[in-house]
Amino acid sequence: MGNSKVLIEMYETMSESLGPSNWWPGDSPFEIAVGAILVQNTNWANVEKAIDNLKSRHLLSAQAMHEMPSCDLVELIRPAGYFNIKAKRLVNFLEFLRNEVDYEIEGLKVQGLDELRPKMLEVNGIGPETADAILLYALEKPSFVVDAYTFRMMGRHGLAWENMNYHDLQALFMDALPEDVALYNEYHALIVRVGKEWCKKKCGLCENCPLNSFLN
Repeated sequence: MGNSKVLIEMYETMSESLGPSNWWPGDSPFEIAVGAILVQNTNWANVEKAIDNLKSRHLLSAQAMHEMPSCDLVELIRPAGYFNIKAKRLVNFLEFLRNEVDYEIEGLKVQGLDELRPKMLEVNGIGPETADAILLYALEKPSFVVDAYTFRMMGRHGLAWENMNYHDLQALFMDALPEDVALYNEYHALIVRVGKEWCKKKCGLCENCPLNSFLN
């Protein structure tokens, strides 16, 4: 069975078993982008606390965040952990938004994926996973998001190998699937849901996993 057929059948199986994911949480493209940066090395509950801090002070806007003292930004995002590092990454991204689109993130949508993605990867602190999350979820660009759950799940199903890099695993999906923002969105969400519930790091709960039938 070819990769395309396997990956599509895995998607359909997860979708039928789990139902819609309704991802990514966020009331605006900018909030989604901020969340993608803050969620690095933490859980979503902590990100929500940091975003709520910004919202409660009416500071969840690119220009307001960029103009506030860095010490204030650090305190507001403290719940997300690694707050000094993440504050710097946010500021770098905010500078990118100022220079590219005068802080209006939706202005990035007019740029093609091949033009925009390399620009975002040049922003200090924005790696491939974060860039693709912003591109897919905030800007509705067809760039498949790969994360630790994706590597783990595909490895256990024989579709990824040791030392496989981000680009190669992303290409596995993007070569096999139709270029569809909604499909990429939901597929990544389903991988995360299955990863958290069944495809755990230390020991997979394969017997009850929706993808059990795909194991060799």
